[in-house]
Amino acid sequence: MAVFVYQFILSFFASMGFGILFNAPRRALISCGLTGAAGWLVYFTFMDMGVTQIVSSFAGGIVLTAVSIYNARYLKMPLVIFITCGIIPLVPGGIAYQAMRNVVLENYQLAISYGIEAALIASAIALGIITSEMFHSLVNTILSKLKTGE
Repeated sequence: MAVFVYQFILSFFASMGFGILFNAPRRALISCGLTGAAGWLVYFTFMDMGVTQIVSSFAGGIVLTAVSIYNARYLKMPLVIFITCGIIPLVPGGIAYQAMRNVVLENYQLAISYGIEAALIASAIALGIITSEMFHSLVNTILSKLKTGE
């Protein structure tokens, strides 16, 4: 349990810190931190259960987008503010660094392996964001059609 609290605090401050760096409005900073923490905790929970990094990143992307959509509507701000800040903990920066490091060290086999892994994780995050946004759009369309009686 203490590990989850620790992970929550670190991911919260990482996302909020990037919100400050990206000049997000002050009233959105706490929500930016919560968005990143939510996505990271889902990722961390899936990884803790033994799920692959790619699937965990996909699940984290779905949750962070759902929380971002809620925050954007609640605070009446653009969605991109929350997604941009919230995605920061999920980005596979360490793996991309290892890929570039191995290119410099001329260990191309390992560099390609790390590069493909980083690309797959980044693609999974993007697919999670798209999936969540499309699901939200579909639900809104269905609800609006039910209200109008079409």
